[in-house]
Amino acid sequence: MSIEQDLKAISDMDEGERSRFLVEQSTDMISRHTPTTEWTFLDVSPAVERMLGYTVEEMIGTAGYDLFHPEDADNLIKRSDSVRYRKGMYTNVYRYKHKNGHYIWLETTSRTLRDAEGKPIEVVCVSRDVTEQTLAQQATRRLARVVESSSDMIMFCNHKTMQLTYMNEATYITLGTEKENPVVFYLEQMFEPKIFASLVQDALSHASTHGTWYGSIKMQLPSGRDRTAEIREVIAHRNLNDDMQVEYYSIIGRDITLRRKAEDEMKRNQLEMAHIARLLSVGEMASGLAHEINQPLAAILNYCRGSMRRIEEGRITSVEEIGRSMELITRQAKRAAEIVKRMRSFVKKTEYQRMEFSLNESCQEIAEFLKQEALDHNTTFEFGLESGSLLIVADKIQIEQVLVNLIRNAIEAYNGCEKSHRPVIISTRKAKDYVYISVADHANGISTEVLEKLFEPFFTSKSTGLGMGLSISRTIIEAHGGQLWAESDGKTGTQFYIKIPAKG
Repeated sequence: MSIEQDLKAISDMDEGERSRFLVEQSTDMISRHTPTTEWTFLDVSPAVERMLGYTVEEMIGTAGYDLFHPEDADNLIKRSDSVRYRKGMYTNVYRYKHKNGHYIWLETTSRTLRDAEGKPIEVVCVSRDVTEQTLAQQATRRLARVVESSSDMIMFCNHKTMQLTYMNEATYITLGTEKENPVVFYLEQMFEPKIFASLVQDALSHASTHGTWYGSIKMQLPSGRDRTAEIREVIAHRNLNDDMQVEYYSIIGRDITLRRKAEDEMKRNQLEMAHIARLLSVGEMASGLAHEINQPLAAILNYCRGSMRRIEEGRITSVEEIGRSMELITRQAKRAAEIVKRMRSFVKKTEYQRMEFSLNESCQEIAEFLKQEALDHNTTFEFGLESGSLLIVADKIQIEQVLVNLIRNAIEAYNGCEKSHRPVIISTRKAKDYVYISVADHANGISTEVLEKLFEPFFTSKSTGLGMGLSISRTIIEAHGGQLWAESDGKTGTQFYIKIPAKG
């Protein structure tokens, strides 16, 4: 039968038949109920089977009230937020029980029919399944609550005007303003002009092309705000038209004030611990340093006594004849001054200072610094330094502190060792973007059990050690973006390795 024939057949029906036909063909569920509190079904359209799983026969005579979700059964009586009233009709959104036992969301518009005296006769309802729509709205509301209560700063930014069209509570707090007194913000206000023109524009461009951008760009907060914040992510949202152009951006930032304060405090603590470790190292080396300084002082004294004796004996008759003695005295004085200078530099309490310096030169200077201690332990230094300066950018004092600690450990590793050849091998090499330093000894090695605990705070294998040297050393190297580790077979020696970024 053609569409024209169907329409003709419908038009030939009388009004009652036509109404019945439309009710039966409707995808909405049309039902009649008693006006009592039970809401008993008097009649229902065939759509009930598709919507609730019941046949028409099963529903007629059933108390509709019993199928309501317990939390929604009295919505109409309580005039809940889900109920709307307009011109004698109530619209209610609620959960209703399916034949299979689960609940679906229905939106029902109902009208009470009354007789001439105003007495309720029945209630007529038109219901539709809004489960998908309602769940989507709930998800949106949940998402909105998450966004609003997030500790991260979340902003929506117009693609063309760069105006911030939405800011969550965390953003208002960081910016020092309130929702109740809205202020119009534009994205370029949040950054220094140069940063916005370069980094921020690059981030927006990347998000437009790839959908998202991740990174870290420092924000410029309003004057008087003693806070630090940065944006971490940009998401580009496109319209659903054919052109799929970017409509707006979601910008996610973070207030890192507390984190920065914690990092600064931790850095101060690390510097303090490093300084204490240097002082302890100098205390442990005191006898060696005293001996090293005593040598040039003794030489100066001998040169002075010798010169005085020659003058008294008349063997020196002109100023020129004493020049050689003065030259030797000056050289030894400079040597003593250099020792004191190195020691003062090592124990000096300094802030973290990055500078460019030669790692090879530092290795040689530290070896010279520990020369007397090496002689006292009958050890020698052997170098395997890669040619060139091997430049790095780091805190020179802290890196040299680590080298002092590792080289002294290598020297002391020979305590109780019967070997006559006692080398401390200091090597450097560059591979790709990193510089590697190794300090090795040929002593008895370290057992696997000790090796696993070697870098733990307060763990030491020395009778007089505090167990902080290696722990602090690893902290220093990791703060420079590097690594510090040890290897040993437990028999023929130990090798400590430093991996640290090269210059650039």
